[in-house]
Amino acid sequence: MNYDIFNGDADGICALIQLRLAQPKKTVLVTGIKRDIQLLKKIDAQAGDHLTVLDISLQKNNEQVIQCLNNGAHIFYADHHQAGEIPKHPNFNALINTDPNTCTSLIINQHLQGKYPLWAITAAYGDNLQHSADQLADTLGLDSSTRAKLKNLGIYINYNGYGSCIEDLHFAPDKLYQELMSYTSPLDFITENQGTFKQLENGYLADMQRAAQTSPHYQTESVAVYKLPDETWAKRVSGVFGNDLANQYPDRAHAILTDTSAGDYQVSVRAPLNNKTKADALCASFPTGGGRKAAAGINHLPLTEVTRFIEKFNETYSNMGLRI
Repeated sequence: MNYDIFNGDADGICALIQLRLAQPKKTVLVTGIKRDIQLLKKIDAQAGDHLTVLDISLQKNNEQVIQCLNNGAHIFYADHHQAGEIPKHPNFNALINTDPNTCTSLIINQHLQGKYPLWAITAAYGDNLQHSADQLADTLGLDSSTRAKLKNLGIYINYNGYGSCIEDLHFAPDKLYQELMSYTSPLDFITENQGTFKQLENGYLADMQRAAQTSPHYQTESVAVYKLPDETWAKRVSGVFGNDLANQYPDRAHAILTDTSAGDYQVSVRAPLNNKTKADALCASFPTGGGRKAAAGINHLPLTEVTRFIEKFNETYSNMGLRI
């Protein structure tokens, strides 16, 4: 059995598109909302199975990876999040790069020697890696209009991955992947599949308009904390709202706290664009937290921990200087 296991955001989806365009294969798709990262728990891998795992933290899936390898499965793993100890096993092939300026789709683009760079650029824009996306676009001589189209698509795909459950999303990630996978170029998707593209675009613009009316709960020169309600639009916009704020205020760190039905908060953290550090360590210091240096999150932050989180958030990013 062949499994494609991937994050339901722009990076995970676009990484898999590149791989399957280059290496067509009949597979079982395993994905979910962006926060659903322990995806290997959803399968029972056996001897001879081949697993492709994209854009989910190896550190968060280490136990399942070891179990799959012990069962005789083969694993190809590409990611840019916290990795922890990388297994040494003849059936394990890993491409891990935690540099804050890369993403899984850029890693796959390099692995495939640039076969489908437009999908990698789309993902990089979606992951708010503006400079990295522009650098790759420069090598292709893309004009500003083309870059803007790829950027918008990347943002919209990324936006679609956020929510507390699949029902919150406009499209289930596996279904969206299958629609996108029909096109060798993301530009063709934008032109030829206007129905899906417009639904993503209209949803994004409407949700962001509501988010823009939100005032900071806590703010200094170095950090800003926003609270969003337990409503579907807020769950969908939590990550992209943080990215948008980071782009507006590149020297400031941002945290978006979204109320949940469980009576706690889901947290999205964005390090300053001019100092992409420590978001992963900050969030990992809380039980359900993790991520990467530039962007991380906490799945369940108890109400009693909000003050401590804001204190640690402020302490992490105050007076750090602009660059390291």
